[in-house]
Amino acid sequence: MTVSMFYRGLCDDSRASFGGDEFIFVEVGEAMNLAAALRIQAITAELEARDIAGVIDIAPANASYMIRLDPDTLDPRPFLQTLDDLHRQYSDASTVALQTDIVEIPVWYDDPATRDIAMKFRDRHQSANQTDIEYTARVNGLSSIHDLIDAHCSAPFIVTFPCFKPGNTECMQLVPHHRQLQAPKYLRPRTETPARAVAHGGAFTVIYPTAGVGGYQMLGRSPVPVVDLSQTLPGFADSAVLAHVSTLIQFRPIGGDEYHDLRAISKSGCYQYVRCPVTFSLAEFLADQDGYPQRLRQALTC
Repeated sequence: MTVSMFYRGLCDDSRASFGGDEFIFVEVGEAMNLAAALRIQAITAELEARDIAGVIDIAPANASYMIRLDPDTLDPRPFLQTLDDLHRQYSDASTVALQTDIVEIPVWYDDPATRDIAMKFRDRHQSANQTDIEYTARVNGLSSIHDLIDAHCSAPFIVTFPCFKPGNTECMQLVPHHRQLQAPKYLRPRTETPARAVAHGGAFTVIYPTAGVGGYQMLGRSPVPVVDLSQTLPGFADSAVLAHVSTLIQFRPIGGDEYHDLRAISKSGCYQYVRCPVTFSLAEFLADQDGYPQRLRQALTC
């Protein structure tokens, strides 16, 4: 079967493009904002719940989502009507309420590993003599690294995009727009990033699941993994990745001694993540952007 139509507009000005007869790519908008991301999550979650024959995979992102299907089972052209219906059902992002979890991630900010690697790549960076975390503090108008750490830990983040490696999830902080941390990526990517590095690029924080290349500004490092492909560690029995789309992440600052203690516990297979179920309501967040995230944080005391 050949799909002759390259793209089609949906009911809300979203644009659906075909990748051959196996893929449908839907652009909901150009802006990466929380409302759009949560609307995409609601649409794709409902699509997954319907368990439609022929839908193989659903991949939500910040401003778009992609569907892979089996064209021998499901013709992508009439399937667009299903997407139209879902876009109408979730036309108002403020009605989105997601059943999810909040998980605590300890971080050694300004740790030696990320600091040393950052200084190896100053020729690829905007600042020749500042570390990544120093630079990120400066471009956000903060007077010190400690102020940046306080800001980064002041409210939970919500995962909006599963990104490019298992466990490497992009997340946006639940704070008013004027408090949203921002940082440009490296001018040219590093060829080295330590596993479990916590980094920030644009308006998003990521946790690098494994060592490798990277372009986000490194803020610190977590002693605990965010992916376990063997699914043998505590916290990974149901999934190889710790945080899925819509998971809330609360970062907690730790020092070097606690980092090494937790790293040893994690390597022994005995680390227990602090994780609790929560309901995230976009309407409640928009109505109280300072108080509501703090109430979500309190769930971690469960």
